[in-house]
Amino acid sequence: MAQKKRPKKATRSHPAKNKQQRKKIGVKRKRKPSSARWLARQDKDIYVHAAQHEGYRSRAAYKLIELDDRFHIFKPGQRVVDLGAAPGSWTQVAVSRVHADTPGGGRVLAVDLKFLDPVRGALILTKDVLEENSISEIRTILEGPADVVLSDMAAPSTGHRKTDALRVMTLCEGALDVAKTVLSPGGCFVVKVLKVGAEINLVKSLKKEFVGVRHAKPPASRSDSSESYVVATDFRG
Repeated sequence: MAQKKRPKKATRSHPAKNKQQRKKIGVKRKRKPSSARWLARQDKDIYVHAAQHEGYRSRAAYKLIELDDRFHIFKPGQRVVDLGAAPGSWTQVAVSRVHADTPGGGRVLAVDLKFLDPVRGALILTKDVLEENSISEIRTILEGPADVVLSDMAAPSTGHRKTDALRVMTLCEGALDVAKTVLSPGGCFVVKVLKVGAEINLVKSLKKEFVGVRHAKPPASRSDSSESYVVATDFRG
């Protein structure tokens, strides 16, 4: 006679094991409200969708495009330095506008302390622009003076507005030091600032070095952001 199978004993659920199992099978956790808001904003952002469609690495590309359309920053054949270049969208725009990806075209050097994926037509230097020898390395790689220096650099946010502005100003001053050293007479400098009052001294310094100094907030810059850009033209040399 066949023996009846004994029913298996019920086992107590182990929270730690269940947690591991949920991870394995990909059970989604609830997102933090801030993450959800960010995703919702990204989903509705026309510049995010445009960047994805046109192959730009971030929506920031359109800020530079709009600045160039207004101030005529670039010309084919120019040498350009892009400071704080990661993830590379400004570098992509610069390459396109100075024709750095074609024979006999311009030259674009992207500089960032973070690793930057290659950008077709651009040279890349992984370097902190505030280091002492960074300027000499930039000049060596450029093989000549620059016509344009770009800086979209930003420091990680602390959540304290004035502290963040002062940290950005330190980067702006470092970028200006690079610009004064590598720009040819008549050159252009574009730099991001936070408009909270700390940028006033920077603007004063720029007016001593450049003939034209103008503020601009391109349409692609979010309205709730305190960022704006200073476009300084016709470097006195």
